Amino acid sequence: MSVSHRWLHVAILLLGFAFLYIPIFSLVVYSFNASSLVTVWGGFSLRWYEALLHDEALLSAAWLSLKIAFFTGTAATILGTWAGYIVARMGRFRGFSLYLAMVSAPLVLPEVVLGISLLLLFVEMGDLFGWPQGRGAFTIWVGHTVFCMAFVVVIVQSRVRELDRSLEEAAMDLGATPLRVFFHIILPQLAPALVAGWLLAFTLSLDDVVIAAFLSGPGSTTLPLEIFSRVRLGVKPEVNALAAILIGLVALGMLLAHIVQIWRSRRA
Repeated sequence: MSVSHRWLHVAILLLGFAFLYIPIFSLVVYSFNASSLVTVWGGFSLRWYEALLHDEALLSAAWLSLKIAFFTGTAATILGTWAGYIVARMGRFRGFSLYLAMVSAPLVLPEVVLGISLLLLFVEMGDLFGWPQGRGAFTIWVGHTVFCMAFVVVIVQSRVRELDRSLEEAAMDLGATPLRVFFHIILPQLAPALVAGWLLAFTLSLDDVVIAAFLSGPGSTTLPLEIFSRVRLGVKPEVNALAAILIGLVALGMLLAHIVQIWRSRRA
């Protein structure tokens, strides 16, 4: 590769990173802005972080979103692992095409369609059985789990197909039951895929607006819905402060994961 081509590739890479990260960097910088106007720099200040501590609506929405995202990631990982393992290992059983289509449907269905379908389901269930009574955190959690499970299925089933089945066969030859083989042989090998699936489901749930808009009710406003409602009236600096805190937490998590990975590689 010539020097000119190498510099062209570097320039394109830098432009791509600038396009992605300059808006995030500017958001963090303006979270320390003393001015009430988001786009006008008025000097360095922590006033909006202090204001954030007294913004009960924004903090309550953030806490609700974190709780829903945590339980969504957990439920989607459990159900997605089960479904993905069946897709990868059970072969083409009767009804396999229908099963695969139903598992994969949330990947291709517009979120609007999924949200209104679940809304109609919950309304009919409420009329017939009296449950669930209204919409809230529970209905949002169910909707997010249905949506995120399909992504976990894709990650897990691709990892299951790569596993060395000779290890499982050797364990069963030595007397291990299928259940014990799954928990002691297969599950540890799936750990990276499970972590990736959980993090993806957590992020998708935390970021969702459309499904939550259909399934939320009074007192169950998630963080994206709260921010979206405020953006329509003009962005307030408290939103920048909260976004900067979330970015810092994500960066800290990535740094800790990198440190743990280096530590494990050195021990190995």
